[in-house]
Amino acid sequence: MKVTSRGIGLLVAGVAGLVTGYAFGYAELAVLGCAAIVAVLCALAYTGWRPSLSVSRLADPDRVGRGESSTVTLTVHNTSRFRAATMIAEDRCGRATVPVPLLRLRPKRDTVVNYPVPTSRRGVVPIGPLRVSRRDPLGLVTMARSQGGTAQVWVHPRIHQLSAVPAGATRSLDGLVDKVPHGSITFDSLRPYVVGDELRHVHWRTSARVGELMVREHVDTSLPSIVVLLDDRAAAYPRPADGVVETFESACEAAASVVAAAVREDLPITLHLVSGAAAGGTGGRAQATAGFLDLLAEADLTPPGQPAQTPAESLRVATDRLRHQRVGDTVVFLTGPLGRDDLGTVGALRPAYSSVVVGVFGADGSTPGGAGVVVIDAADGAQFAAEWDGVRAW
Repeated sequence: MKVTSRGIGLLVAGVAGLVTGYAFGYAELAVLGCAAIVAVLCALAYTGWRPSLSVSRLADPDRVGRGESSTVTLTVHNTSRFRAATMIAEDRCGRATVPVPLLRLRPKRDTVVNYPVPTSRRGVVPIGPLRVSRRDPLGLVTMARSQGGTAQVWVHPRIHQLSAVPAGATRSLDGLVDKVPHGSITFDSLRPYVVGDELRHVHWRTSARVGELMVREHVDTSLPSIVVLLDDRAAAYPRPADGVVETFESACEAAASVVAAAVREDLPITLHLVSGAAAGGTGGRAQATAGFLDLLAEADLTPPGQPAQTPAESLRVATDRLRHQRVGDTVVFLTGPLGRDDLGTVGALRPAYSSVVVGVFGADGSTPGGAGVVVIDAADGAQFAAEWDGVRAW
């Protein structure tokens, strides 16, 4: 609640008139002072009334690609049985505000407003809450409240079609890698029978010995697995122009393109950010893709010192984590023009991974690569896709 400058002036004048009228015996002046004070008190009571509103919103769809359309449907329902609601309201959509008409909203009636979500930039667009303002007729007091919950719209980076994916390599002929699809080529272990298992996989000799049905577990050890490491260090990219770092946007588009190609080919893939966030391919095809793209929509540049490490130390920690975990065959590292000085740290992953691919965006001239490291210089995501498909050997 806020008393306007007009209300403050009227209140001061009312107190002064009341005191002066009583002090010098001017009854008319005292009456005017009382009227001014009563007017301010009535304004406080008027604006203090809380309307009975029910607010719901629906973003359709709530996950879109950059530049695609999304619409929010906002419904405001007056739950009061007798009183109409008259106020000023606006809904928050990203950095913008959308006016919502609430003039004499009758009891048990709805106001429905549809408005588009800005999707020109990758990111997560916060929507809501509804901001309701109430003001007395004299403009003495204003009251602003938040009504209803919030929603989000994930704006995913653009995806460019990739026709090729790394072939991978067989790293575990004995099936020791457990993050692979089941029911394929190589025997791995025995496990108890569950409903739905094929009877031809039952190991009868072991079942007779242990007293319960045991099933042979097989794994495919030659399926290629891809790891995408996205550089989200602010030190690897130039300063933003109008709040957007285009080279980082291109890196996000390249990461989304590699993820989409791998999911399309049913290849295991994981996405890691240098800052530590990660996503893996679990569930169905659409669910897995949405998890990756949500992480890319939420990704933002990490300023130096957050976490409390130098940019070089942050990258070293990320590569050490990949080296110890060995979560794939091929590492795809995507960075900006200022990240070229740290490519030696990424190249050190070569003994643990059969292929290392580096994408550098916005660099002047060609970037030298180390032994066994494929370097792709690109200006944006579309050029990266074209250069990616032109690689002859991984």
